Amino acid sequence: MRKEKGFSLVELLVVVAIILIIAAIAVPSFIRSRMAANEASAVGSLRNISTAEVTYSSTYPTIGFAPDLNTLGPGPGGIASSSNAQMLDSVLGCAAGVGTGSCLKSGYNFSITAGVGVPLGSYSVNANTVTLGQTGQRYFYTDGSGLIRYNTSAIATVADQPIQ
Repeated sequence: MRKEKGFSLVELLVVVAIILIIAAIAVPSFIRSRMAANEASAVGSLRNISTAEVTYSSTYPTIGFAPDLNTLGPGPGGIASSSNAQMLDSVLGCAAGVGTGSCLKSGYNFSITAGVGVPLGSYSVNANTVTLGQTGQRYFYTDGSGLIRYNTSAIATVADQPIQ
């Protein structure tokens, strides 16, 4: 009688069970790490948008602050103007970021709410997680003060806690 070489079904099932246990431990940790990275990216992007707004306001004082993200973004031909200031990349300064539109980056939607009047004397920026609990745990807000605020259950406003 010849003895066959290889693994038995029981041995293969044990290996698969061990792999599944390791995956069950690793996946939630990976998701938490990704959410933390998305939140850090959102905060950094809010700082970039605030810096771009201040620069735009001082470059175009008769206009004031930029009314939307697209205005701060790149335009055709690579020449800076008041309608395409070249201060943000095409991800944050996307074409969809006009008016009340938003630009998507790292699991967050970014949008600017412009003040009223000419020149525009104020602005506020929201970074809203696309899927709460999957792409981020917090909503973020900033305005002309440069202070970044957050809320864990609803869209952040000026009344929310600042990040530490």
